[in-house]
Amino acid sequence: MTTLTGERPKAPSAGQGRWIEDWRPDDEQFWNETGKHVARRNLVWSIVTEHLGFCVWLLWSIAVINLDKVGVALSVGETLWLTTLPNLVGAALRIPYTFGPARFGGRNFTIISALLLLIPCALFVYAIENPDIPFWALLLIAATTGLGGGNFASSMSNITHYYPTTKQGLPLGLNAAGGNIGVSVTQLTMPPLIVAAGLVAVGWVWMPLVLVAAVGAYFFMNNLRHATSSYTIKEMWGISRKPHTIIMSVLYIGTFGSFIGYSFSFGVLIKNQFPEISASNYIWLGALVGSVARPLGGLLADRLGGARVTFWNFLAMGLGIVAVWFAVDAANWAFFLAAFLLVFATTGIGNGSTYKMIPAIFRNKALEGVDRDDEGAVASALGTARRNAAAAIGISSAVGAFGGVLIQQIFRISLEETKAISAALVILAVFYAVCVLLTWSAYLRRRLTVGTEKVSLAQAGV
Repeated sequence: MTTLTGERPKAPSAGQGRWIEDWRPDDEQFWNETGKHVARRNLVWSIVTEHLGFCVWLLWSIAVINLDKVGVALSVGETLWLTTLPNLVGAALRIPYTFGPARFGGRNFTIISALLLLIPCALFVYAIENPDIPFWALLLIAATTGLGGGNFASSMSNITHYYPTTKQGLPLGLNAAGGNIGVSVTQLTMPPLIVAAGLVAVGWVWMPLVLVAAVGAYFFMNNLRHATSSYTIKEMWGISRKPHTIIMSVLYIGTFGSFIGYSFSFGVLIKNQFPEISASNYIWLGALVGSVARPLGGLLADRLGGARVTFWNFLAMGLGIVAVWFAVDAANWAFFLAAFLLVFATTGIGNGSTYKMIPAIFRNKALEGVDRDDEGAVASALGTARRNAAAAIGISSAVGAFGGVLIQQIFRISLEETKAISAALVILAVFYAVCVLLTWSAYLRRRLTVGTEKVSLAQAGV
């Protein structure tokens, strides 16, 4: 699209307007001249807000191992429920949060989602200052931290629209890693803060940072006009039923579900299996390794193909869980920590590679049978693909987070019924084997038409 003078319209810089009317990231000239600069600016503040969302989401994962210091005594089952419910709520909120940017605009919804984080922070302060409140009230207060878990879906679906399909692996990986590392930041920085200022400080510390994020989003982010529309229930249901949405949701249970499930449970598992070890000293390592590995997964997927990386990564995940089982059986703390950190690294790599796959899958399916010389038809197909991919990303992220809940419950049941986690580890190893077979069957073996050739989805860049 050009103006009457023949010049291409420029995307606005910060302060020049909140809505971008013309946005064509797949147009190389537009992307190089203005697109990438605006995309990077929006990505930065998306990362900041999502990061704080994860920090707030994980508040109770560190609080539960310190509640005895404020006079709250819980059983192992109650402790795991107190970390499971935030995960469950965060997973459920990812579905409506996915469509928030499409309904209100990416910038607008980022501001809203940031300010909502003040609610769980304030309620956390109330809960710690009133240790005699009943357990059901404690559960409800913990559930509000799920607002932070919803941020991931809105952030990822929004950022998807800013980048060319062929270059989404790394920015989506960075965006997700920026959020994921909030898990590690909470688990690393909160123990010394608790020692210095008490458990209640864990709620107070995030409030000014949340306000900074909301102000930054207000001044430096934009809304994309072409990405703003309301999804009908029929459309949402249709996208959720697409075979690739279902398959990728299952795979994302294996990657992100594992990451968040292990992150919420790691401290409890350490305390239960190795009571002589101070869990607070190590709980943050897993989430840090998984978060740092996520951009690597996106980068590898950009270069090698998401399906190939995902396939080999699930093999490594299964082997890692087997190593954890051997470590538990041998009661070897050093081996347990090393093996679990390997598993955390594979969850991060898999998160990056699976999220690279989703836009590529919908792009190739949309272009199948489309005349590549017809610019209008290609542009229409790419627009539909980008919209469907954004929705699929949100749906998959919600299902993946629900997977984290399942993993926590597997550990809870295993501990309560057998007093050990070996049974849970066997179930997880079998599930990763299923994911290996599913990836191979759906994306390394399946073929589609590109031009006049039949190629596998992996060969087509998935």
